[in-house]
Amino acid sequence: MEGKSPSSSSSASAGVVAKAEKLMREVMSGNDASHDAWHVLRVRDLALSIAREEGLSGDLDSMEIVELAALLHDIGDYKYLRDQSEEKIVENFLEQEGVEESKKIKILSIIKTMGFKSEIQGIMIDDLIPEFGVVQDADRLDAIGAIGIARCFTFGGSREVVLHNPDIPPRANLSKEQYMKKEEQTTLNHFHEKLLKLKDLMKTKAGRRRAEKRHKFMVDYLEQFHAEWNGES
Repeated sequence: MEGKSPSSSSSASAGVVAKAEKLMREVMSGNDASHDAWHVLRVRDLALSIAREEGLSGDLDSMEIVELAALLHDIGDYKYLRDQSEEKIVENFLEQEGVEESKKIKILSIIKTMGFKSEIQGIMIDDLIPEFGVVQDADRLDAIGAIGIARCFTFGGSREVVLHNPDIPPRANLSKEQYMKKEEQTTLNHFHEKLLKLKDLMKTKAGRRRAEKRHKFMVDYLEQFHAEWNGES
């Protein structure tokens, strides 16, 4: 599997980026296709593209933060933790590679607070840095649209979650704990509890622009899904 990295070759830290990608591939090799290395590579490419559109390409340090945060963002994801030591993999890697302290702090802050569960809880970085919005928007764009639909059903299937049950309504005003537990839920409800909300949570102009088309695709898909489910189509 070959990824592409528009900024790595010109960065003084190309070696660290290459090692980060290698680490990511190794750690995530056992994940299902909803959160595998291909997902991360798409997020990395989206993040670099958004960063350029947002005017960050002139700052190599900023682009390095974006790329490393994107490559490492799903390592230690609570949904795939095999043991607690995995929560420290990214921090240990950045320290071992001698990543500058200010960059390391930004990368870790982005990764630790970019998840939907953090936004539910109201956790945000003080004085939001532009790199945060870029990486978060890239990750959220990969969660919606055609690929987002495929990922949603792939994850649900991997956890043997019920596809749809009209008797189980989507949960409103979710707490972080409720979101993480996913008790008595269906895959289709995930669209209403999270995915359809992401368009309005984008932080960058580039992210909001791209999210419009992907969001509409999901809305149209759900309309067709329900029509078929109810025997109307």
